Amino acid sequence: QVQLVDSGGGLVQAGGSLRLSCAASGPIDSWATMGWFRQAPGKEREFVAAITWSGGRTYYGDYVKGRFTISKDSAVNTGYLQMNSLKPEDTAVYYCAVSIRYLPQEQRSGEYDYWGQGTQVTVSS
Repeated sequence: QVQLVDSGGGLVQAGGSLRLSCAASGPIDSWATMGWFRQAPGKEREFVAAITWSGGRTYYGDYVKGRFTISKDSAVNTGYLQMNSLKPEDTAVYYCAVSIRYLPQEQRSGEYDYWGQGTQVTVSS
């Protein structure tokens, strides 16, 4: 069973950048999708971005498009989320996830089969 470790969170000032990583314990199926979600206290889990493993097609949530970039390195079974122009409202625990379904509805958390433990991102005013 695939295990995911997400990392790279921290404290940054508004306008700053962070790069999150999601490392899988083994090979990721070529048809899989890797996604990132975030959750702030008292709020619903929110879709951030996703990428298809074989084709590299990307998807973004409305509030991060143009600021965040998702990417992958299949050779080391790792995905990345580059976050630029961070805002205080980006503060949340960020989770990576992998779906092994073919062409999942990538914005739905229920479509994902494996989850990382989460990494805290805090953006100060």
